[in-house]
Amino acid sequence: MPQLDDLVLFAVIFGSVAAAVVFPDIGQVFQPYLLFFMMFMLFLSFLKIDFRALLDTSFSVLRGLVMMAAVKLMVLPVVLYGLALVVIPDYAIPVLLISGISTGVVAPFIATLLAADVAPVLRMVIVTSLLVPFSLPCLVKLLAGREIAIPLETMIQLLAMVIFVPMAAVLFFRRFFPGIIDGLVARQFPFSLVLFAVINLGVFSKYSDFVFQHPKQLIVSAVVAYVLCVIYYLTGFLITPGRKSSQRLAAGISLAIMNNVLVIVFSSRFFGPLSPTLAAMYMFPFFTMIVPIKILAGRRRETSSGETHKT
Repeated sequence: MPQLDDLVLFAVIFGSVAAAVVFPDIGQVFQPYLLFFMMFMLFLSFLKIDFRALLDTSFSVLRGLVMMAAVKLMVLPVVLYGLALVVIPDYAIPVLLISGISTGVVAPFIATLLAADVAPVLRMVIVTSLLVPFSLPCLVKLLAGREIAIPLETMIQLLAMVIFVPMAAVLFFRRFFPGIIDGLVARQFPFSLVLFAVINLGVFSKYSDFVFQHPKQLIVSAVVAYVLCVIYYLTGFLITPGRKSSQRLAAGISLAIMNNVLVIVFSSRFFGPLSPTLAAMYMFPFFTMIVPIKILAGRRRETSSGETHKT
């Protein structure tokens, strides 16, 4: 059964999305500060992480990282592009773009919220963000015969600001103000709710007019987005057999939580309206799938611990 926290999280996610669409003026207040909200989300997710785990260069860790990056940037986008050409051809390029984009900068925060292993998710954010300016344009050129450009400098600046600044802040507070860290950890969930709400208000308020003007297109895009999200999570679990639940969940998060906002930005320059629309509609499964995934992961952990206890 869902816990009270899960129900509250679900209500905040859907409530903030609905409020942003119906009352866009409220959300416009938060639009200029979305990057800073994301940075604070990462700051919260780093509070309990041991950064020494990022320095693990063992063969098994590097092999896993290479495999995950290859699946994220090459295998999944190619396979899903081919399936989309057969099933829903108008969405083939949008599916390619959203499937081949880098792991999202907020993925470590989602991993913390779902009690997944944060270190491999953070590695995927860094590695895929540095590779995607080369991998995605090549895929689009080879498969669709189109030209796009993702500036590497932009990705490096985004990583430096959104990831490394919060990381440095956590190290600073651990060293000089550990009491503040303990207080934030104790209040992490309510802070998370506020951040989800203001980010949803800021993002979805931009698309309020579009929601009412193109309802059919939005419904189809939302369905495609949810199907893709389920495929991403399932793929993460399927390619990590025999590992701990937290590691398998981390793999799913690395594939399902992507920089879809980046797709919105550059796809509107190079492609028609479907690509940015699908990327925008992915915000729904991006957040709303947190609750069912959290419940399923919790049940899996309970089952595993029960079997271990019996053994």
